[in-house]
Amino acid sequence: MAVRERMRRLWRRWVPALAAILVLYAAGGAAPGRAQIVVDLELVLAVDASASIVDNTLDFQLAGHAAAFRDPRIIAAIDSGPHRRVAVTLVSWSDPMSFQVLIPWTLLDSADSVRAFADRVEQAPRRDFAGSTGIGAAMLRSAALFGDSGFLSSRRIIDLVSNGTSNIGIRPEYARDTVTAAGITVNGLVILDEVAWLADYFTASVVGGADCFVRVADSRASFARAILDKLVWEIATHDPPPASGRPDRRG
Repeated sequence: MAVRERMRRLWRRWVPALAAILVLYAAGGAAPGRAQIVVDLELVLAVDASASIVDNTLDFQLAGHAAAFRDPRIIAAIDSGPHRRVAVTLVSWSDPMSFQVLIPWTLLDSADSVRAFADRVEQAPRRDFAGSTGIGAAMLRSAALFGDSGFLSSRRIIDLVSNGTSNIGIRPEYARDTVTAAGITVNGLVILDEVAWLADYFTASVVGGADCFVRVADSRASFARAILDKLVWEIATHDPPPASGRPDRRG
C-alpha cells in the first residue's frame, strides 16, 4: 500500500511536466535532419494487460488483432490510400509504470508486410502486468511514441483497448486533452465483460480528437469483428480530418 501511494504522489508531481514535454515532442515529429517516410496513417495499437484482464483475455486481444491483419480488407484499405502505406506499432499497458512496446514501428506497404506483421502480433509475448488500470498514462506514453517513429503523416491515432475504468495515475480526461492538443486522435475498443457502461465512460472521458469513436465488444467473436471494422475504417479514411471530432459510439 505504501509503495502504491508513493507511486501516486510521484506520478502527480511529474504529470504536468511530462504532459508539456509530450505535446512539444509529439507535435514536433522526428528529430531535425532525420529521414522520414511519408505514410497515410501512424497507428498505435494499445492492448490492456492490467489485473482486470483475466481468463486469457490478453491472448484473445492479440489473436484478434492478428486475425484482423490477415483479412484481405486490411490490405485493400492500405492500397486505397494515396501513399499506399501505413505505419503501426503494438504496445501493452497497465499501471503508469507498466508499458511495453511489443512490436516497434513497422511499415505496412504490401500484402507480405501485412501478413508478416500479423505473424509478429500472434507471436508477441503474453505478459499480464497484473497491475492497476492507468488509462491516462497509457495515452500519454502511447502518444510519445509518435515523436520518434521515423514516419510522417497528417493522421496519427491511438487505439486503446480496455475492459475497465481508470483507477490510477493521471485522469484520462487530462491525458486526452493533452494528447489531442498535439493533433493525435484517441479511439477506443471496450470489452464489456465487467463494466456494462464502459462505452459511455470511454465516450465521456477517454476518446477524443478528429473523428474519434468507441467500438464495443461483448464476446470474443464480436471483439475480432470490431477490431477489423475499426482498422478498415481508420486506414481507409484518407482526407484530412476536421479540426475536432465528436465521439461516435459504434457497436
